[in-house]
Amino acid sequence: MEDGTPVGLSVGIADADNAPSSSSGASTRKRKSDVLRNAKPKKKTKPKVSRPPRLGYTVEQGEDMLLIISNTNQYDNIWRPNAKRRKKKKILKGKAKVTQAKKKNTVFPKGKATKKPLIKRGELEPTVQHHQEEGFDSWGQSLPVEVLVNIFKMVVHQDGAVPFLCRVARVCHLWNAAAASPALWRSVSVGYCWLEPGKTHLPKTELKIRNTVSWLAQNRFSQLRDFSLNHWKNNVDHVVEVVSQSCPQLRSLKLSYCTGVTEKAFQSLSGSCRSLDSINVQYSEFQVEGLVTFLESYGIQIRQILFTHGPRNDRLLTAISRGCCPELQLLEINTKLDSGYCHLPICIQALQNGCPKLQTFRMLNVIPMPKMTRNGSGSTSGFPLLEELCMATTAVSFMTDQDLAKIVYDSPKLRVLDLRGCSRITAAGLSSLPCDELECLYWGLYFSSNVTVSLSKKGIHLLTQKWSGTLQELDLANQLFSEEDMEIALGHLAQGTGADPIRSLNLSGTKVTTPALRLVIGQSTALNYLNLSSCRYLPRGLKKLYRGQEEIHQLLDKLE
Repeated sequence: MEDGTPVGLSVGIADADNAPSSSSGASTRKRKSDVLRNAKPKKKTKPKVSRPPRLGYTVEQGEDMLLIISNTNQYDNIWRPNAKRRKKKKILKGKAKVTQAKKKNTVFPKGKATKKPLIKRGELEPTVQHHQEEGFDSWGQSLPVEVLVNIFKMVVHQDGAVPFLCRVARVCHLWNAAAASPALWRSVSVGYCWLEPGKTHLPKTELKIRNTVSWLAQNRFSQLRDFSLNHWKNNVDHVVEVVSQSCPQLRSLKLSYCTGVTEKAFQSLSGSCRSLDSINVQYSEFQVEGLVTFLESYGIQIRQILFTHGPRNDRLLTAISRGCCPELQLLEINTKLDSGYCHLPICIQALQNGCPKLQTFRMLNVIPMPKMTRNGSGSTSGFPLLEELCMATTAVSFMTDQDLAKIVYDSPKLRVLDLRGCSRITAAGLSSLPCDELECLYWGLYFSSNVTVSLSKKGIHLLTQKWSGTLQELDLANQLFSEEDMEIALGHLAQGTGADPIRSLNLSGTKVTTPALRLVIGQSTALNYLNLSSCRYLPRGLKKLYRGQEEIHQLLDKLE
């Protein structure tokens, strides 16, 4: 056109002025739809709302400290997705794809970068580095290792080193370095963590077990002192050998419910562990000859021995009585609860001569059968340092006052006396013992079989009168002393003026009465355990177990 109007536009105007035909109307609607389709919708601007700034921390009030806890994590200020993220393009049918030629024809103004530089993995953006320099969310990197080690030490003291330290070592490099501290690996107990006990292993599993134990011994057990192995049926000799070679400071070895312990394991201990002074092989199957040979050669350094009574374990007790462990301080012999009656021949005179420094002597569920020495001469040394004697059993006991007197006739330092189940011991025999500062007396009767309880006894007041100033725990469960005797005995106990008054009292199944109970509760300010179950001479509602001083004070209010 001469007036400069575009051709397409003039045709459109001419068609609009004249009477529209069907073809012209369709073309017009098509153009309008194209315009609307190509037009970009306007975004609605949201009104700005003023919000208070977010605090970066929260103050929590604890029992004895203030905890300042960060509200932001390591991703809040370091990395956030851009607000204008590219949306995924939806591929529609009939829509042409953008060719590479059109991309190359795109022109950018001079002075501006054509594309954003890529950030490789492991590198941080400038804003990230800026935030870390300012100290945002960098406590994980700046926390001293010593603080983390102290935190781990509290968990290890409660839950053990394995598997806790093995798991936290996989968190990060900082936690790995803290978990590798030798101070955390001084006491280790390893259970059965590969397969169920008793099942056979594949060769690869056997190799994995050996490699794991070897790696731990060489890289973590440099300061190991106490080691325990539980429920292992195989590779016990290998574990003991590796630990003994890598742990020169090992002091205590415990093998619980283990089998296959041969003489080789004890030979490895004798060659490397010069500091070993405690051996615990309770509930384990071991070669007795190997342990006896070890004690005969290196028994002078042993202070504690604990084992379970078995068919051939009397040889071990005989070796100890001969004096191969002159520095022995603790001797414990027990048996399995389902093993029935276990008679153990023992010569008390020989044991007193062989272990003059014994401080703790325990025989649990074992029926001692006293025997004399061949020459018939009795011992006069006794146990002068004995502080704890335990002859407790849930079955029948044949111990009499004479047998007890032979054991503790020269033990003035005795503090704990456990005679639970010893029904043939009398109050008169106990009152004649040479120990004047007894703190704990356990004399309750607990029978797991059909054993008849003896008839009514007398003289319980002799015990409370003798030890009223030192007795802290007393167990008289199912002892059938008379009502008058119990009142006199508890009266002496209430009048005790010792520095440590009675704290635990078990009167279950006794004939204690309300007046005697009121007297001892009113005077015993430190009492925090009281067992009154099955006391037939008390009113209903009071025959139960009381824990804590609050419950005991409530009982006193009811009695008054």
